[in-house]
Amino acid sequence: MKMSQLFGRTLREHPSEAELISHKLLLQSGMIHQVSTGVYSYLPLAWRSLKKIEAIIRKELDAVGAQEIKLGMLQPKEIWEKSGRDNIYGNDMFRLKDRRGRNLALPPTNEELITETVKSFVQSYNDLPFILYQIQTKFRDEPRPRGGLIRVREFDMMDAYSFDTNENGLDINYNDITTAYVNAFVKCGIETVIVEADSGAIGGKDSKEFVLLADSGEDTILLCDNCEYAANDEKASFNKDITNQGCVTFNTFQEIHTPDIKKVSDVADFLNLNSADIIKTIAYIADDDFILVCLRGDLSINEVKLRNFLKCQELRLANDTELECNGLTSGYISPLGLTNIIIIADDSILINTNYCLGGNKKESHYVNANLNRDFYVTHQTDIALAENGYMCQYCNGTLNERRAIEIGHVFKLGTKYSESMGAYYNDGNGDSQPIVMGCYGIGIGRILAGALEQHSDENGIVFPKNIAPFQVIVISLNTDQSDVCELASDIYEKLNGIGIETIIDDRENSAGIKFNDADLFGIPIRIVVSSRNLKMNSVEIKIRTEKSGTLILIENIVDETLKSLGRSI
Repeated sequence: MKMSQLFGRTLREHPSEAELISHKLLLQSGMIHQVSTGVYSYLPLAWRSLKKIEAIIRKELDAVGAQEIKLGMLQPKEIWEKSGRDNIYGNDMFRLKDRRGRNLALPPTNEELITETVKSFVQSYNDLPFILYQIQTKFRDEPRPRGGLIRVREFDMMDAYSFDTNENGLDINYNDITTAYVNAFVKCGIETVIVEADSGAIGGKDSKEFVLLADSGEDTILLCDNCEYAANDEKASFNKDITNQGCVTFNTFQEIHTPDIKKVSDVADFLNLNSADIIKTIAYIADDDFILVCLRGDLSINEVKLRNFLKCQELRLANDTELECNGLTSGYISPLGLTNIIIIADDSILINTNYCLGGNKKESHYVNANLNRDFYVTHQTDIALAENGYMCQYCNGTLNERRAIEIGHVFKLGTKYSESMGAYYNDGNGDSQPIVMGCYGIGIGRILAGALEQHSDENGIVFPKNIAPFQVIVISLNTDQSDVCELASDIYEKLNGIGIETIIDDRENSAGIKFNDADLFGIPIRIVVSSRNLKMNSVEIKIRTEKSGTLILIENIVDETLKSLGRSI
């Protein structure tokens, strides 16, 4: 490829509308073009990198026996209704009608269609197990697209699905694909961390995310500083033990007048208590149900955990009118004396421990309240949000909060979709059994963006060599001199001829522009041909990550280039 023929145009300055490093560099280098909010066209350089990323992923999935397919994108809305996810995805799903008025959907993911497809071909246990995968465009009508390729409305995703007769088979395929992910990300040149994760709209019993640590990330993860525990904050648990917990100021269960005192911190100050000695109670509407949620005053509610426990689609705070309808007073709510309301308590609230809690009337709190003696709850589970500085539940370490970008996700679906979609097999004993499924996704564009978040400097992109659009850029200076142009062209042809992807900057631009663009593009190796170096029978070779170049003899160009790439002929 000749730069004079390359489609696209670089910008001298970072685009003002971009905030993330990757977004700025992709726009500035002319690699992407914004079509509309959250929708981008990939131009030649970006597309070359994306195809390399796809090739790496394909190779690793093929190595564990996965088979590539291509599913249709215009899908009957009925299959989403069958699984129940038409309502779960809500406004995030693009819906349309054909000319006959039939309802269709553009897929945000493909669990429904793959299950419908597989059930048409699987009859008995002899047809299992297998893994299918595809790389396909997905659509999600994100309410707030951001960060260039990080959160978009149209994107390319690798989605894979495993089909087994039992949980043991699922575990094997789950681990195989996890290994394939690790290998693929290493070859793409990005560093990832595996964290426990919430399954979200995909569902299933277990899932893990592969995340890339970056200050610009929109996810929050917790990492233990002493062991390998790592989890998304939506899923993370922690050690909730408190030394010397308990209300020691008062000895008996009694009411205390608390004039215009509502906040946990104010109650703690007024009664000389720790916030962990106080139970705060918050009212929610879960779908159509009014519920109360109780947890220690030093903790915060994790609404993802709460929603998952309740298995509800909508969860919101109750308003004052809804509180009044249930006989409750804002700021003084508690489970005291309530028997007709669902009450969910965090498992940090212990039996035989004294607590302070609201009196269910204005300016009233009670102290020395004991669970199962003075108040009762309907359910008790982990609904607390893990935060920076909390203790690890597995060791004596401390959880540290980091920002991250999700790159890949693996799920153990179990029989969630096979049962709802009617995908069964004959087990050989005449019994029909639901197929056991796993699901696995990788964001292709996110790998590209993530690589730029991890690998860039003040001059531009620093591409990992395996996903760089080209491995070498030959820069021809003094283009008015035929011997310089001829040598640059000869090097360009020779390197391409032995399989080294090379682009030549043959434009009649200044050296500064050419060097700046080469750095901006992030191509791993730069070879400069100039009249000055030609007099010494040399050219300059420079690695993108190094500060300066080195003069080498012309006859050593191929060997030095291969050496720099870690390759041999």
